[in-house]
Amino acid sequence: MTEHYYKPEHLARFGDISEGSPELARKFFDYYAAVFAPGALTEREKSLIALAVAHTVQCPYCIDAYTTASLEKGADLEQMTEAVHVACAIRGGASLVHGMQMKEHEQKAGM
Repeated sequence: MTEHYYKPEHLARFGDISEGSPELARKFFDYYAAVFAPGALTEREKSLIALAVAHTVQCPYCIDAYTTASLEKGADLEQMTEAVHVACAIRGGASLVHGMQMKEHEQKAGM
């Protein structure tokens, strides 16, 4: 038997987190629902953004949830893959631009 750190059944039981603090959980879930309601962005667009962010923060629960949500909202594999590549490009660019900090430090060290 292989034990895994992340357990898929945790995603289905996410609401149970409210047991420790029902009032804060209610506030979070109300906010969460409001964020994902249609507004200036469609539910589909928000699901794709969430999918990209899920990959950036490397949350397997979120990747599962927003892959499903994106499909349910009408996104296809090409759109989801492109969203993941956008996240990858931003994350990679952020790593590279931090190289400027390294270069500046190297120049000040003068070694």
